[in-house]
Amino acid sequence: MTPWINYHHLFYFKVIAEEGTVSKAAEKLRIGQPTLSAQLKQFEDSLGVQLFERQHKKLALTEYGKVALDYSKNIFRLGSEMYEVLHDRFKPLKPTLHLGALDSVPKQIVLQLAKQALKISPCQITLSEGKFDELHRELTAHRMDLIVTNFLPNGVSGKGLYPRSIAKKNVAFYAAPKFKHLKKDFPKSISGAPMILPTYDSKLRQDLDHWAKLNQIEMNIVVETQDISVKKLMATHEIGLIPTATHSVKEQLIQGELVEIGQLTGVHEELFLVTAQRKIENAIVAKLKDSFVI
Repeated sequence: MTPWINYHHLFYFKVIAEEGTVSKAAEKLRIGQPTLSAQLKQFEDSLGVQLFERQHKKLALTEYGKVALDYSKNIFRLGSEMYEVLHDRFKPLKPTLHLGALDSVPKQIVLQLAKQALKISPCQITLSEGKFDELHRELTAHRMDLIVTNFLPNGVSGKGLYPRSIAKKNVAFYAAPKFKHLKKDFPKSISGAPMILPTYDSKLRQDLDHWAKLNQIEMNIVVETQDISVKKLMATHEIGLIPTATHSVKEQLIQGELVEIGQLTGVHEELFLVTAQRKIENAIVAKLKDSFVI
């Protein structure tokens, strides 16, 4: 016989998880704290798993608790949907997908990833941008499902993260047509030319510095930014040269806004999809990991 879930207990669990402590949840629910603690204990016993562990006087969700919270949100969302259906105000429930991307990742790649996710299944996608450490925290806390990045810290796979390479492209310098004369005698020709470079917290910047030293190139830096959209905008407005992979500037090359000045020997940009270890994996993420390539 399938065990029956006490939905009062499930709702109490959801409120406790969202409030962070039994005392705050009890105040919100307007019931006694000892009663609420007892109800939570009964719920855990009925499920046969521990949903919380105590950390610094607060309750932290276990891996089982995180899964249960996801289900509880969907269950009570379905209850609201049922009410909407009965009153002719139906809004279909969709699976959710939270994607994270570094600012330095081309928006075209994020667009391709979102389009493929929607092909796999109609879903509601949330997009977030930031630095890797910020996205890493969200991913490991299971508040994010997938990261697309061109940077991996050392030993990333040993910390519960699983990266998969989706592209490895040669890097070249690109610029507005005003600078096309620099094609001649490249790379010496760009020594001293104005450049828009990534910041030092990127692997590409470190590779560029090494390349410049080997080739005795003077790096005349006028702007530093990780945001690839800002780099392309500045390059098309003739502010300077940008180093990037071809897929980042494909549209600007087709439209004639940018031209390739020259390719850098031994310098590449690699893109990764990164997921975190989970007991129950998002089905859309699982398919994206296996099939998405550039």
